[in-house]
Amino acid sequence: MKTAAIQMVSGTGRDANLARAGALLAQAAAQGAELAVLPEYFCIMGQRDTDKLPLAEVAGEGAVQSFLAEQARTLGLWIVGGTLPLQSPEEGHVYNSSLAFSPAGECVARYDKIHLFRFDNGNEQFDERRVITPGTQPMLFDLPSRDGHRWRVGMSVCYDLRFPELYRALAHEGADLLLVPSAFTHTTGAAHWELLLRTRAIENLAWVLAPAQGGRHENGRRTWGQSLVASPWGTLVAQLAEGEGVVLAEIDAAQVAQARARLPALAHRVLA
Repeated sequence: MKTAAIQMVSGTGRDANLARAGALLAQAAAQGAELAVLPEYFCIMGQRDTDKLPLAEVAGEGAVQSFLAEQARTLGLWIVGGTLPLQSPEEGHVYNSSLAFSPAGECVARYDKIHLFRFDNGNEQFDERRVITPGTQPMLFDLPSRDGHRWRVGMSVCYDLRFPELYRALAHEGADLLLVPSAFTHTTGAAHWELLLRTRAIENLAWVLAPAQGGRHENGRRTWGQSLVASPWGTLVAQLAEGEGVVLAEIDAAQVAQARARLPALAHRVLA
């Protein structure tokens, strides 16, 4: 199955971001992708964390969800919308949600980011919990590809990457493809991004598809980029350093089966 990890440098305007996402999705479809995954915060990288709040949508309706559904239908793509803000019952907060759409335009899965980023190195300070309500449940969906394989797709977002127990739970439920749409900071990305992604692929013997924000944003923030696809053996198959673009890669279910047969580490697990 041909996949596309879409890298963006999203700005502060939702409509402009959707227009750029649409162009990149069309590029992915034109090059034969079946699945295209957008990065975290693809629709908004605001001047302040609270800029997400007025854009929060009710699950099942809203401009961003309509955009994703229409793009999936029009392009005949499976699309995972990195993340968008969905309404939370917690006042002054939203969920940071990743939604998967089938080529029929149907939303088949919703994952609310569980682990919320907090970082302070004296120069940069981030605390997503100020405006985001954490999710509580892992999420997977089935994707029947054109070659006849039914992919079991595990969903995650950005900071989740540092919590291997989430990915082991997804693998335990049969995941052979792990998605990690992200907006890693330049600082933490330079230190850990590739290392963590390849580790998650290796320890779960699964494909990893990680689209990212990558560049200098209108709000002054700099994200790391380096959107990539890693094989079940931890090999980098495709990667883009910085700037917007489409990272295409053919992923093969046979490589998952081969890796898991050759090194049955998942079956050797002892501790829960």
